Amino acid sequence: MVEYLKIVHARGRQVLDSRGNPTVEATVTVRNCVDGELTEGSAIVPTSAGTGEYEAVELRDHSAAFWGKGVGTAAENIEKYLQEPLAGTEVTDQRRIDHILMETDGTEDKSRLGANVLLGVSLACADAAAKALHTPLYRYLGGVQGQVMPTPMMNILNGGAHASNALDVQEFMIVPVGAGSICEGIQWCCEIYHTLKKILSDRGLATDVGDEGGFAPRLSTEMEAIDFIMEAIRAAGFMPGRDVCISLDVAANTWRRNGNNDYCMPKQKRCYSTEELIQEWEDLADKYPVFSLEDALGADDWEGWRELTRRLGKKTLLVGDALFATNPKRLKQGIKKEAANAILIKPGQIGTLSQTMEAVQLAKENGYRTILSHRSGESEDSFIADLAVALNTGLIKTGAPSRGERTAKYNQLLRIEEELYGVKVSAHGNPERSDNSFLNE
Repeated sequence: MVEYLKIVHARGRQVLDSRGNPTVEATVTVRNCVDGELTEGSAIVPTSAGTGEYEAVELRDHSAAFWGKGVGTAAENIEKYLQEPLAGTEVTDQRRIDHILMETDGTEDKSRLGANVLLGVSLACADAAAKALHTPLYRYLGGVQGQVMPTPMMNILNGGAHASNALDVQEFMIVPVGAGSICEGIQWCCEIYHTLKKILSDRGLATDVGDEGGFAPRLSTEMEAIDFIMEAIRAAGFMPGRDVCISLDVAANTWRRNGNNDYCMPKQKRCYSTEELIQEWEDLADKYPVFSLEDALGADDWEGWRELTRRLGKKTLLVGDALFATNPKRLKQGIKKEAANAILIKPGQIGTLSQTMEAVQLAKENGYRTILSHRSGESEDSFIADLAVALNTGLIKTGAPSRGERTAKYNQLLRIEEELYGVKVSAHGNPERSDNSFLNE
């Protein structure tokens, strides 16, 4: 490899995530060895409500009420431990960079320096390389192959850990399966979002939003929430199942075992065996146009996942989040056991860009759909929008069309689509294109 974009400096700082908690921003400076030009790249690492059992470990102090001591240490670790090993490395050699990061940390779960530290530097290097080459980030990451605009899976109603209502299912999403572009898809979802707000308000229900921008009304059951969404889809002028489908992030990994029951809802206290819960999802998919179920069972319920996939996998995406944790080793287990048929991709769960790309490639090679995802504690950084296009994931989760940290990703996708395909929106809101190359399979 010709080396002429050398890393000269890496540093970190504490910044705020969307919930007012501290997180890490990494900045990497590179020098062009031909003309001496200096270029900076940066990345802000999103945070989660709590690191899953199989995720790489964030370095943070969860006991800190506001400004975290652990995150301060994490930010300092970038210059303290990573500056010297990275200095002089060619910034476009992403695999070498990520190897240096992991070797310096020296632990499988990245617990010494912190996955938030390693990921921040890993992504900042890619950002610096793209800027130094005067290339859009999605094009730098994906080359000429990166051109599929992802369909948005838009969160419009919150429950679980993301809201203080009685709903145990964490996210209720809409998916504009009939839209012809990201522009049209976002438009449809926004229309449904605002229609839902009016319906809830007319019924005297609160329209405050949860962590990811979805409404958080005090509803009594998940079925009631889905019925409101179905009503909003129709009232906005769309046909459920043809134009727009429903997706749920169940987050059943938080439904802990209680006595003889495999799963118990923490809020509503309803309990299920694995078989009963699978039947519940089967009944739901028969009644509603369900596009996907995420974490419909726990991360260690392999046999349950296998049975759920056997019964629903031909008509519904069964998405592993906590199940796979963006970890190729976990995904290989799932492939072998025929568990799930889709994987949620969160770079923070694995800790480097190279490993994230490896998980996407492995999933695609084995027929699993891929969904690039934000996290509950986000920032204005829009890296995942470019990454979704670069890796042709086909689907993206990045919250409601509300709150700047969520809309930043949607706005970047709109820019990318315009650059790739020259989308123009007519007076009637219909995108006009010259071809259909953007359509997902």
